[in-house]
Amino acid sequence: MTVWQFFRRYALLLPVLLTACAGQGMQGASSRRDIARVEAYFQTVDLKAAPFSQVWPDGAVGSGTLVYRPGYLDMRFTEPHFMTLHAEGRHAVFSDSANGAETRIGLAHNPLGLLLDNPVRLGGAVTVTDIRRAPGVLQLSLARTDNPSQGLVTLRFHESAAHLSLYEVRIVDERRRVTLITLGSG
Repeated sequence: MTVWQFFRRYALLLPVLLTACAGQGMQGASSRRDIARVEAYFQTVDLKAAPFSQVWPDGAVGSGTLVYRPGYLDMRFTEPHFMTLHAEGRHAVFSDSANGAETRIGLAHNPLGLLLDNPVRLGGAVTVTDIRRAPGVLQLSLARTDNPSQGLVTLRFHESAAHLSLYEVRIVDERRRVTLITLGSG
């Protein structure tokens, strides 16, 4: 194969490779500022009895209230029936009152674990894979640096000049199943 034939064959891949590499760095001043703002948000956030709704991978919908602060999450579902998810540090326990089941979950390899470090750091063990902006919205996607295939967490914030407010968490697990959590009453 000549150099020209090689180039023609693989030239179509160049935009794909460049796009993939573009998301790797996230090192622009604007990106660093956004990452610092989100880290600051997680240093001070203390959600108490915040209403939420959740859509599971199978399309089922639930709702309830949650408590969140760095290193701690307690979700109390009232719909479709009473259930709890209590997560602290590296472990979570899911209890389902409908069938009496209790499931223990290790968070070291679960995308939810990305939000349960105390403090939450968006560097080192956690990689920011994407940052997107729209008017009044900041979105960051996160993965584990050492094994990004274990899942992805995408955080969506409403933003004003100096204030961030988390309103949506999208979790994609290693099997590409999506769970969507929306904060707020509506």
